[in-house]
Amino acid sequence: LSGFGPKNAHVFRHMTPQCPRCTPYPVESNPNQIHVIRKGAFFRSSDSRTIARFFCKICSRYFSRATLSVCFGQKKRRANEPIYKLLVSGTSQRRIARLLNLHQTTVARKFKFLAEQARLRHREFLSTLSSLENLQFDEMESSEHTKCKPLSIPLVVTHPGRKILAFSVCSMPANGLLAKISVKKYGRRPDHRIETMRKVLESVKPYVGPGLQLHSDEKTVYPKLVREIFPGAEHCTYKGKRGCVVGQGELKKIQFDPLFSLNHTAAMFRANINRLFRKTWCTTKKAERLLDHIAIYADYHNRILTGPV
Repeated sequence: LSGFGPKNAHVFRHMTPQCPRCTPYPVESNPNQIHVIRKGAFFRSSDSRTIARFFCKICSRYFSRATLSVCFGQKKRRANEPIYKLLVSGTSQRRIARLLNLHQTTVARKFKFLAEQARLRHREFLSTLSSLENLQFDEMESSEHTKCKPLSIPLVVTHPGRKILAFSVCSMPANGLLAKISVKKYGRRPDHRIETMRKVLESVKPYVGPGLQLHSDEKTVYPKLVREIFPGAEHCTYKGKRGCVVGQGELKKIQFDPLFSLNHTAAMFRANINRLFRKTWCTTKKAERLLDHIAIYADYHNRILTGPV
């Protein structure tokens, strides 16, 4: 995988970089003057590489190619890629620490770093899209520490490409047999599903075309949201079907699933994100960390699993 260092690294290797502290250079400086010269190198133990060092004649300070990297200051940058791959392959953070012989705190810090980089790459991916005409959206459900504290995960994907465009995480009240238990133990839980779904749909508005078609289930609030955010768009609703009993997650029993792109993507979420497994000891302790994990998987899903646009 690439994406944890400067872009076009093979080009930077043979070029003298500009000083990151005084770029652009002052107006009074001579444009024909060489402002940066190479001055030595050092051995970086974190990945066993020799890194060139440079000197800026304007600010009289040293810098290196590592200064321009997003991994600047990391002592175990070797672990970035293995942790990234394991996080999107159904492995918990504790198991990653055991497999890679790392401390759990190191894995937790890498987890946050990888989530930040995944969000940056996701924004770059969205900037390449335009005039989307066929989208599917709905919500998944998970929980925070206990099933009495459920979470909603609104999701928007393209059809038929199954690219993940937008996602979020919000709280919702427990329902069914757990409703009374939840209120008794944790109090009334706020319901942010409608406003969060509105924000998710609004986030994809810059990338849609005039002939937009939206597909969802028959949840009663969806038509109103679509009319408010996408006036003139065609909204197709389908009756929800029960999932397969064994091992298929959101995949349906029916022969033809009109929301296949969405349901299959949701099933892949549950298969590849450890904290979304239906029967597991690994649960989400904070909703923010679940959102980080989804961001990492969405980046991997869009770049690796579903291929180029």
